[in-house]
Amino acid sequence: MVDHLLERIREADPLEVHVVTNSKFADAFSEWAPADVVVHDDGTTSEDDRLGAIGDLRFVVEQAGIDDDLLVVAGDNLFDYSLGEYVRWWRSKGVASAVALYEHPDLELVKQYGVVSLDDHERVVSFVEKPADPKSNLAATACYVFHREHLKLVGTYLDEGNVPDQPGRFVEWLHRRAPVYGYRFGGEWLDIGDRAQLLEADNRARVRAGLSPRDRYVV
Repeated sequence: MVDHLLERIREADPLEVHVVTNSKFADAFSEWAPADVVVHDDGTTSEDDRLGAIGDLRFVVEQAGIDDDLLVVAGDNLFDYSLGEYVRWWRSKGVASAVALYEHPDLELVKQYGVVSLDDHERVVSFVEKPADPKSNLAATACYVFHREHLKLVGTYLDEGNVPDQPGRFVEWLHRRAPVYGYRFGGEWLDIGDRAQLLEADNRARVRAGLSPRDRYVV
């Protein structure tokens, strides 16, 4: 999965690539990492002391001294659209951030994600994290482009005592304070952090490889 994401990320011609993980997996990621990838160990060891996705975002920005626009992709995103095209589209929006959106056919699954509404100019006008009654099927995927000016607000968000996990929470907060646009993409998208979708992704890959599908995921 990380190799797959790295291929997608390189389409956007990044200046640097950073991977953040916890102490349990840091050595394994360091052994894997190509020369152009920096691995960050956030120093946490359990669910009790974890920083959360937004906390990890601030950690990497501070550790690496990042003062630039930032493409952020969660490791459980399986997709086939072009991040290069996404970034080029985002650059047309001026001083703005962006979130990648998938028109999900399953409204029950949509309840697990941030649900977004856009205006006629593709600007986010509503962002509700994990709604019980979704008002649209536009699901926010954990793939964002943050303008360097907006990246500075991550610290403000956390210092206010807001939820440090679920990166969509920051976007939900940010869109009320700064322009955030929604990029609709087509093709395949699965959240392999969900066990059922992990099995579906595995079976799609098995069929493409000429293997028979199976009823449960095993390594």
